[in-house]
Amino acid sequence: MSSRNKIHIIVLTLFCSLLLVNLSAQPKRKSHIRQANPAFADTVTPADSDKIKSISDTFPALPDSILIRPDSLLKSVDSILVDSVMTDTVQATPPKKSPLEDVVKYTANDSIVFLSNNQAYMYGQGVVTYQDIELDADEIRMNMDSSTVFAIGRPDTAGEIVGNPIFKDKSGEYESATMKYNFKSQKGYITNIITQQGEGYLTGGSTKKNKEGDFYLKDGKYTTCDDHECPHFYLQLTKAKMRPKKNIVTGPAYLVLAGVPLPLAIPFGFFPFTEKYSSGIIMPTFGDEMARGFYLRDGGYYFAINDYIDLALTGEIYTKGSWGLNAMSNYVKRYKFSGNFNMGYLVTILGDKGMPDYQKQTNFRLIWSHSQDAKANPNMSFSASVNFTTSGYDRKNLNSYYNATSFTENTKSSTVNMTYNFPNTPFSISATANITQRSKDSTLNVSFPDFTLNMSRVYPFKRKNPVGKEKWYEKISLNYTGLFRNSIETKQNLFFKSSLIKDWRNGMQHTIPVSATFSLFKYLNISPSFNFTDRMYTNRIMQQWDPQSAAVVRDTTYGFYNVFNYSFSVSAQTKLYGFYRPLPFFGGKKIQMIRHVFTPSVSFSAAPDFGSSRYGFWQTYSKIENGKRVDVKYSPFSHGIFGTAPQGKQGTVSFNVSNNLEMKVNSDRDTTGVRKISLIENLTAGISYNMAADSMNWSNINTSILIKLTKNFNLQASAVFDTYTYQLNEYGNPVRVNIPRWKAGKGLGRLSSTGTSFSYTFSNDTFKKKSKNNTKETETSTNETPIDNNTENTENRENESQEKTEDSGLEMKDGYMVWNVPWSLSVNYSINYGYGTFNKKKMEYNGKITQNLSFSGRIQPTKNWSFNFSASYDFDAKKIAYMNCGITRDMHCWTMSANFIPVGPYKSYNFHISVKSSLLSDLKWDKSGNSYDRLKWY
Repeated sequence: MSSRNKIHIIVLTLFCSLLLVNLSAQPKRKSHIRQANPAFADTVTPADSDKIKSISDTFPALPDSILIRPDSLLKSVDSILVDSVMTDTVQATPPKKSPLEDVVKYTANDSIVFLSNNQAYMYGQGVVTYQDIELDADEIRMNMDSSTVFAIGRPDTAGEIVGNPIFKDKSGEYESATMKYNFKSQKGYITNIITQQGEGYLTGGSTKKNKEGDFYLKDGKYTTCDDHECPHFYLQLTKAKMRPKKNIVTGPAYLVLAGVPLPLAIPFGFFPFTEKYSSGIIMPTFGDEMARGFYLRDGGYYFAINDYIDLALTGEIYTKGSWGLNAMSNYVKRYKFSGNFNMGYLVTILGDKGMPDYQKQTNFRLIWSHSQDAKANPNMSFSASVNFTTSGYDRKNLNSYYNATSFTENTKSSTVNMTYNFPNTPFSISATANITQRSKDSTLNVSFPDFTLNMSRVYPFKRKNPVGKEKWYEKISLNYTGLFRNSIETKQNLFFKSSLIKDWRNGMQHTIPVSATFSLFKYLNISPSFNFTDRMYTNRIMQQWDPQSAAVVRDTTYGFYNVFNYSFSVSAQTKLYGFYRPLPFFGGKKIQMIRHVFTPSVSFSAAPDFGSSRYGFWQTYSKIENGKRVDVKYSPFSHGIFGTAPQGKQGTVSFNVSNNLEMKVNSDRDTTGVRKISLIENLTAGISYNMAADSMNWSNINTSILIKLTKNFNLQASAVFDTYTYQLNEYGNPVRVNIPRWKAGKGLGRLSSTGTSFSYTFSNDTFKKKSKNNTKETETSTNETPIDNNTENTENRENESQEKTEDSGLEMKDGYMVWNVPWSLSVNYSINYGYGTFNKKKMEYNGKITQNLSFSGRIQPTKNWSFNFSASYDFDAKKIAYMNCGITRDMHCWTMSANFIPVGPYKSYNFHISVKSSLLSDLKWDKSGNSYDRLKWY
């Protein structure tokens, strides 16, 4: 080999060695760049070619790596040379340790651009996720070396900023204008933050977030208005600290209303937030009243005792001495029971001490409601409905002034009951306590305790294993009711001073009815019955005439006394049906048939004279009146709680008829094509004749009628007709005499009493008629699918219209707003006719009409305005007895209301404006005046 060839071989060997070193060094440089921070792993999926292209374009191509091909001559290169070159020229760099604990994932809809200085830019709805942290923005810049991201929105074609940064973590969601966040230190800097905390929104100019998750704000705003970009009001916070989902603590703050700062400031603020069931302070409301002075009301403490019961203790205090306490609680246990109670104690002081107008009144209230779940115990039940208040509580309580129900309620009743059914027996026992009170005269009627033992209907002669037809005696049934009652009627202030023995009335009563029903000739129902009633008393009142004092002397004796009576009756009843088809010119084409159901019944009842001396239930004493001896018959047990046995023989025959009238008409409303209309639901009349009486054998005529005027409205009335005439006795007083009216030529009977009552509510739907054409058009438009080339445009227009309608809250039709004014009017009316004064010229009673009218209504002329009222009319005084009016205005995040009583002795008014949110419920203004103020405000 020549020296020239050797030189060429050495040069070629060196060139191949350098080339081999270059090829081995290129992969190491690529691995070093990608592993500078392995936590920033590229998770972009090759979903579309554009993304792949944009990502791949950001990586610089390796120089000449594609053009170089391996040479076979390299195999003959001396290994010593290759090893020495590679060892001397290239040293592997160890990968850096990542400061992050997890992989950071990032995606973008538009593009992701990587730069050589370990920075990346994401455009178009970029999302960066790290553990439970997520950052969304239209533009995101990442620095992989410092583990920081910067997010900002971008202007669209119209110049509006879209895609503002939204930061989400376990504490909530935060929107901002710009955001810088460090994944390593978990700190961030935010401008114009917007986040919802509790019932309100917090916005801030500059905000810093620390590692613990707390936010520090400067020049922030807090508002409960959901239009947080342009709120109707807000509290301007100079500086604040926010602990997400816990609280906000602020420095000096002032109120801004409609963009105008107001001179209403606070030195600091504390806004607690909690989603947990917890105890806390109930902030009071403040105000003033001329009679009782300035006040703090409804403030106290709420006790979250456990998951089943809570307790709220509140109070009120006035600067002129009045005060009150209140306790409210709700309790519930699933599948067991639930209830609530409300107790109040109120001390009212009016006037100045030592002056004639000084008054001090003490009142209290107890409201308790308890119900037991039917699944708790199938054999025992306990329920309570207690509404007990002293007579002056509602008049002194400010919360009752504008509540028409509680303010005008005269009678209140309370009941507590426990019932136990003995399993597999017809017996049950119950204990009841009842209290009825009249606020008008402070009368209490207390019945406690009441024990009732009841046996449901049984058939004692019924065979357990019947064979063949049912025997007649198997239809005999009986039941039993035993009642023990202890009651008193007294005044409210005398209740605790009453004597249990002298003032309370008590006794027992046993009732045993036995009855059966038999069918005779298939169409006649025969029902015999026997009734036995027994009364047990522990005292009786004997009477006798004292001639010296010319008065009746009553003597109460104590012992065990039994008063009973019994009667037997039998009745027969059947039904007769009549059908009538009217002539064609009387609606025969429309009317298919008219049906008349006539139900006559005849009954006979008999009972002995329990006023006879052999029973001892009635006694007689003699007295002298106007020089004449008069025998007076009385019962020593007439004062008893269950009364006494009736006197006089009974052998009464009763006649009763009942009528029902219905009509069937052709109708397109019903699927069958026929509709049933009730003309008269029930029309009854009855009279009886007592064959055993020596006088006044005929009873009054009793009638009643029930008519269904509409689907939801029935008219019911009853009337009693007097069958006897009247004359004057020796004292000039009218008395009923044994002369029937038909014998005196005055007809069959004279109306002595009648009455009816009804209530109805009128509203928008009352007079609304359904249009067949509209219904058909609606069905057609629903079922048919129009074919249109511009389907997309049509849908867009519909969606646009729907959005506008939802935003404005207005109902639109064919591009026009539908003017809809919701309203309602409820009317309650009752009228009664009865005997009044006696007309001695006609020898008849003059009629007297008693009427009661109450009405209430509500109208909403616009979406945010509403007006309501309730009133009652006094027909005797011919004026409105009570009226309560109210006006409310919904001002988005505020509410305004005005209530006033314009007539009557309790004229008053109340104006209230406040923030809707309960968190800022003390941000309000109240102005009121009541009957104590004696101010003419109108």
